[in-house]
Amino acid sequence: MNDTLTAFLRSWLEKDSNVTSTEEILSWVARRNADTAVEIHKIPLEECAPWFYDSDEGCICNENRSFFSIVGFQSRSFEQPIILQQEIGYLGILCKEISGVMYFLMQAKIEPGNVNCVQISPTIQATKSNFTQKHGGKQPPYLDYFLNASKYEIVVDQIQSEQSSRFYKKRNRNILLRVEEDIPVLPSHRWMTLGQIKRLMREDNLVNMDTRTVLSCIPFSKLYLFPRELLDLSERFTDKALFRSVFLGEEGNCLPQLYHYINNQKMFTEAKPRLVPLSKLKHWEMRDGEMLCAHPYPFKVVFCDIAIEGREVRRWTQPLFEANGIATFGLVCCEENGRLKFLVRAAQEAGCFDGLELGPTVQQEGVASFQEADEITRFFWDKLNKGCGVLFDHLLSEEGGRFYHEQNRNVLLRVDKGELPPLPAGYFLLDYKMLNELVQVNNILNIQLRNLLSLLEV
Repeated sequence: MNDTLTAFLRSWLEKDSNVTSTEEILSWVARRNADTAVEIHKIPLEECAPWFYDSDEGCICNENRSFFSIVGFQSRSFEQPIILQQEIGYLGILCKEISGVMYFLMQAKIEPGNVNCVQISPTIQATKSNFTQKHGGKQPPYLDYFLNASKYEIVVDQIQSEQSSRFYKKRNRNILLRVEEDIPVLPSHRWMTLGQIKRLMREDNLVNMDTRTVLSCIPFSKLYLFPRELLDLSERFTDKALFRSVFLGEEGNCLPQLYHYINNQKMFTEAKPRLVPLSKLKHWEMRDGEMLCAHPYPFKVVFCDIAIEGREVRRWTQPLFEANGIATFGLVCCEENGRLKFLVRAAQEAGCFDGLELGPTVQQEGVASFQEADEITRFFWDKLNKGCGVLFDHLLSEEGGRFYHEQNRNVLLRVDKGELPPLPAGYFLLDYKMLNELVQVNNILNIQLRNLLSLLEV
């Protein structure tokens, strides 16, 4: 494993490729977009067969009761529709060393809700319904590698959460395998270095959410480097504080304090959210073929007739959640004791698998923010609006299989530690090594935080 992680680290430092240049990748994605016919039309639920409203169950589902359903969610403070999808899908990437450099086999994949059709996706991205062919489609390519993962070097195998503001306790299997054998490369796939993928993340809506979450799980915290290796690699890192944050970490253990806060929240929170029939949602109604909230809300439910060439199933209908506005996910970092630290926040969301997870500094919906505008949030917006310390600021898409044209603003912001206001309860400054250790445990870091961490470049 140590040799593999060292190869991954060196791949992070390779910002281009002798196998497929970044320019070639951009041209390849453009060609895939031009050559693939995509038609998506919004329709009323009544025309969305085999989807229908089941008045007995109080949910929107398909005739086979498979895939997913939409049910009602209620807590003391709000109510909304939520996606119920019990199955766990694969988000898997194959890796192979080529000419001394580690490469990742990436896919140009179309999802029905993608704002720009084709995005760079994992080697395989498939729900259990897809790869067991419940809907009559073709089996996804490269599936056998992941079904037989024990034959290869397993670098990552984690079950991680999806967007808990939209899904109810939804999780996917993030898996990354190193293979030694020759792998046939389909026209839909290309080899890329880790640094190359991270550089492509600076193109709006190009690298999809599923790629970002898998890459965030690479266990760099388990990498052991000899002093000479540390010195050699540190010279290649532009940001020395980031290098120390990744490979040295903090002296001392802040985990007990972190877990004490999280466990208190889980133990003593009195709120008892519940799933209810959609008809019980007092402020939601079907209007003009869509399911809408009576007051401004971050999303609505639409119904679509979809035709896409090259998919496992070429034509189908389904509901999609459409965002109202653009959300902002912001991660503030600062240097402390020579190490870069990240300001994270323990946050509860409607569909959290275990009540709450660690999220970014700011996680604000485009319409209605469920994070109070506390002093930290105001500080973030003041810095961002002035353009101070912005490391990354791009629009990136969310899950295109369930969300319609949802793109959100992802921001990395670096500040001086002395500028930070006093941290309210629930905020923690953690280095990358600590966060990387926590991501090896299921359902600790939420998908927004994992995605933001994946954006870091050396």
